[in-house]
Amino acid sequence: MNSNSWSLGQILNRVQSTFIGLLRVWSIPIVLMLGLASGYTTYYGMSYFITYWIALIITIAVQSIIVICALEIASIHWKANRTRFVLVVVSLLLSVSVSVSFSYFKFYEISERENIQLQRLDGVKTSMQQYVDEIMGVKADLLKAQQAKVDKAEKEAKLAFLGTHPEMPGKYKNQVGHGPFFRQYNSLKETEAAKLTELNQRFGELAKEMTAVRVALNGIGRQADISQEDYRALVLAYTTVQSGFENIVTDFGQSSPVAPVLPPYAKFTQSFNPSFAMWSAFSWFAFACAIMVDLFTIILSYRLEFTAPGPLTDQEQDLAYKCLREFSELRINHNDELEMMIEKSELERARRYSDWGRSFGAAYLLNRGYLRKVDDKTVEFAPNLYPIIAERLGEGPVNSAVAAQSRPAAISEAETTAAVNETVKQLYHERR
Repeated sequence: MNSNSWSLGQILNRVQSTFIGLLRVWSIPIVLMLGLASGYTTYYGMSYFITYWIALIITIAVQSIIVICALEIASIHWKANRTRFVLVVVSLLLSVSVSVSFSYFKFYEISERENIQLQRLDGVKTSMQQYVDEIMGVKADLLKAQQAKVDKAEKEAKLAFLGTHPEMPGKYKNQVGHGPFFRQYNSLKETEAAKLTELNQRFGELAKEMTAVRVALNGIGRQADISQEDYRALVLAYTTVQSGFENIVTDFGQSSPVAPVLPPYAKFTQSFNPSFAMWSAFSWFAFACAIMVDLFTIILSYRLEFTAPGPLTDQEQDLAYKCLREFSELRINHNDELEMMIEKSELERARRYSDWGRSFGAAYLLNRGYLRKVDDKTVEFAPNLYPIIAERLGEGPVNSAVAAQSRPAAISEAETTAAVNETVKQLYHERR
């Protein structure tokens, strides 16, 4: 029963370890894909303000800084190097600000495309409605003026019929009837009345054309994507109304109001060009999408740092084990990592112990990413260092030797120190 349970536990442990390893490996292409996505949106927005090739270079630099700073922050402790930590954080914030600011333009266009199209359509509707209101105002003024002329002509014709018109010669005064003077004013009355009738007819035809404009305008307002045929029909109907109205007011001696110019179809349906004015109509959704991509990149890059950049050779593993075995002050810190002092203890200082070998090993592991500095005097194990030490501790002879040794004995053993120094020197020469 115990044997079966142990076998099952080993299988579960291997499956879990394999799964975690696959996730770590899969994190690398995810970070690259997120960087490409964020880089594309950043380049898209930046290319509208500066030259394309400069925008490309800046984009590559910004995305690289984001990943590098995220990796650096994961390996830096605040107490270890405050200046470096602050500089890395400031660099990360600046690069993220640049990336988010220009990525915002692309996400704003994607999220607000239909709203932008509707705003353009509303602008056309507003300008056309204002023009129609001006037409109706001019129409009312023309009809009122023409009706006044008709009324005046009728009044003068009536006075001419009764012989009381003030401009009648003396021989025609007080003579009632259809005389030559009456016929003249009656002809003027009929002419003005005919003009009024013609004006009403022409405005009636113009009203039908204006109805066609409203129908075309409402037709393109019911759909997000406006076809070229529908827009062409709207422009044609609008042009007909404009020319008809201008002909009417010109024939009656009036000035025509300035008609709004409709944009061509290519400009009406063109993609939205980013501008800093977009920040006035701020979109939280576009901003969240822009910052979300960079946030995921930072999180995954931060997690990638917990995997060492490269494996150690067998000789380097032996060196790491021998050097770390020389440290005596170890503890588990608040990060659940094994922490140790890299400075000499008081006993070692009293005995004038030479820690050149273990200091070199600690610095070597720090440089390779297998140790992380907590502060000036303390370092902690990186996750990939534990399997190396566990493998060495699991070996029988080594395990028994470790159990028999203590810190003062290790200091007094000249053979161990000589072996460590020899390994360090050999590795140093090989690296050179």
